Amino acid sequence: MQPLKGEKVRQAFLGLMPYYKDHLERIVEIARLRAVQRKARFAKLKVCVFKEEMPITPYECPLLSSLRFERSESDGQLFEHHCEVDVSFGPWEAVADVYDLLHCLVTDLSAQGLTVDHQCIGVCDKHLINHYYCKRPIYEFKITWWKKMSLKSERRGIHVDQSELLCKKGCGYYGNPAWQGFCSKCWREEYHKARQKQIQEDWELAERLQREEEEAFASSQSSQGAQSLTFSKFEEKKTNEKTRKVTTVKKFFSASSRVGSKKAEIQEPKAPSPSINRQTSIETDRVSKEFIEFLKTFHKTGQEIYKQTKLFLETMHYKRDLSIEEQSECTQDFYQNVAERMQTRGKVPPERVEKIMDQIEKYIMTRLYKYVFCPETTDDEKKDLAIQKRIRALHWVTPQMLCVPVNEEIPEVSDMVVKAITDIIEMDSKRVPRDKLACITKCSKHIFNAIKVTKNEPASADDFLPTLIYIVLKGNPPRLQSNIQYITRFCNPSRLMTGEDGYYFTNLCCAVAFIEKLDAQSLNLSQEDFDRYMSGQTSPRKQESENWSPDACLGVKQMYKNLDLLSQLNERQERIMNEAKKLEKDLIDWTDGIAKEVQDIVEKYPLEIRPPNQSLASIDSENVENDKLPPPLQPQVYAG
Repeated sequence: MQPLKGEKVRQAFLGLMPYYKDHLERIVEIARLRAVQRKARFAKLKVCVFKEEMPITPYECPLLSSLRFERSESDGQLFEHHCEVDVSFGPWEAVADVYDLLHCLVTDLSAQGLTVDHQCIGVCDKHLINHYYCKRPIYEFKITWWKKMSLKSERRGIHVDQSELLCKKGCGYYGNPAWQGFCSKCWREEYHKARQKQIQEDWELAERLQREEEEAFASSQSSQGAQSLTFSKFEEKKTNEKTRKVTTVKKFFSASSRVGSKKAEIQEPKAPSPSINRQTSIETDRVSKEFIEFLKTFHKTGQEIYKQTKLFLETMHYKRDLSIEEQSECTQDFYQNVAERMQTRGKVPPERVEKIMDQIEKYIMTRLYKYVFCPETTDDEKKDLAIQKRIRALHWVTPQMLCVPVNEEIPEVSDMVVKAITDIIEMDSKRVPRDKLACITKCSKHIFNAIKVTKNEPASADDFLPTLIYIVLKGNPPRLQSNIQYITRFCNPSRLMTGEDGYYFTNLCCAVAFIEKLDAQSLNLSQEDFDRYMSGQTSPRKQESENWSPDACLGVKQMYKNLDLLSQLNERQERIMNEAKKLEKDLIDWTDGIAKEVQDIVEKYPLEIRPPNQSLASIDSENVENDKLPPPLQPQVYAG
């Protein structure tokens, strides 16, 4: 493999490669995370390198080189897919080929003290549409560290290692502070183990107390024996009640539970739930209609899903006495069971399963939102007030203290900051966890765009987190902790474990945790200054106001800029009005000139009405000179 000749040629080629530096940093970052998780000095990852966007079909061959397969514009989205790799390079329009880019990658990674080996392991081979298959080459990169890895960044400011965002059990999914650093899957496993252990310990304690009571009252009088029997029945009833509350959604779909529930309703009818009797809101009615219309496209599978969903909602209405953790567990079990049923019994493709699960989540959480969001049995409201008070106390924090790489003096950047704050505040107005996550994702993308415009290069993770903290401090979103807990408890777990939604949500949780534990060292301040700022004795902004000038205040600068724009608009308006008046005068003069010319012509050439000419009137009279005509033309007279 021959390298590109000349450093200038190489730099010119890389300048045409979109996001080359960003993808290069991502390769090192992913390799570092995997090496840390596996406690090894090397890591492997898949990289896709392709120069042309057009996929190759299995029917193309040299004999059919003149054949061109056409595709419609409606099929264009099917070609825009992402190969299942860690990093993807391409396409590009330079003359250099794939091997030139591979050489550049190896050279730049080796310059960082890494040993790089790579080999082609095949192609993507994903079916796109009709006879089109993706034939982008996939390379396996093996990156080895021969020196001790430095996992701590030397940059000043806030830094959270990306490995801290992942599940501490090492499964590779994103963790969450609400789950004690575990992902949803691992947390459920740990939670089940802890709960089963607690139930077992309670059972053993009850049995031990039972035996002690029986032994203590064995030699007592018969009345005392009767009391012991009564106490034994009470303990047994208490234990059975505790065991009865350990329910899962699997029982909801079993035949025995259905029959049992129907019998219970017949034997002891309960009062209907107020939520069933009340008139459904406009939003709930709209979501229900959309859900039914969506399931109609799946015929039999849709009917089964609708029955399961209705049964789950009815069961949840009668299980409101459960704690919020148990309701969350029931919901998560329901998500898991429905997804497994569609994949095993219905054999629904994974893409459709994801869409169906999104609609199910939207339908059930729109109906349950009123009862499971910030319930009175939890301390969510107390946490909301605490974090709001904390953010208000930190109003003096400046972007420079957080090392935020955003310049709000740039109008475009300032607009993006405002949009990011609006999105994070709008999260509280949404009902569905997926919609709340979408607000977080939009906010994060605005942050990335603001950093990109400021730095003229793609943002990194070390730039994103401080900016997100600054946005939260500046926006102070309402009921922040309640929204985070609501998403954690009732969102589809697969959405939080992977993908950009999970990544941005994990970063938001880290930002909130950082704000709660923010101290002088985090802001590179002395403890004395930090205490004075927190107490309100002074503020870093007051020091700037002492040397105040119109150019030093961003608001005043914006005001002067707006006044300048208004003066320019006023001048343009006056100029346009003068031109309009001139045009009006020209039109009047032109009209008067035309009228005068017409009048002059009429006066010069007056219109006279003359009688008809007599010679023209006798043109059809009898011709007396017919005898001079040749015989064929002489008129013939016939007797009537």
